[in-house]
Amino acid sequence: MATLVRSSICALVNCSRAARNVLPRAAVISIQQHGIHVFQKEPNTQILKNKRAFLETPKRYYSEKPPLTLAHIKDRVLLVLNLYDKIDPNKLKLDSHFMNDLGLDSLDHVEIIMAMEDEFGFEIPDVDAEKLLKPADIVRYVADREDIYS
Repeated sequence: MATLVRSSICALVNCSRAARNVLPRAAVISIQQHGIHVFQKEPNTQILKNKRAFLETPKRYYSEKPPLTLAHIKDRVLLVLNLYDKIDPNKLKLDSHFMNDLGLDSLDHVEIIMAMEDEFGFEIPDVDAEKLLKPADIVRYVADREDIYS
């Protein structure tokens, strides 16, 4: 008996919730359908401002990578290498060997290759990375990869 009373009370509560939610909406819809207009004292300028924002067409701007040249690639490679803390900028040239001239080890070489991957936005396979022992080799590899010959 108690469960029957409890379930009927729950049903009444749910019906009253539904009536509170549905009746105001139904009243607004019927007012709109019958052509009854409700006027406010002052026009709402905030709605007008938002309406203008919706009427403007959205614009998208697309960009491409900056055009690469050999000089631009050389500058970017040398900039990345100058920012590396284990390389002396006075010893750095395009023909400097990473291990013999600059005194770097194999882990430093891997870090340099990873920095070049981040700078130019593509992955350098390990087989190719082993051959890149000078900044000039990196410049040539990037230029070949991006099909730049001038």
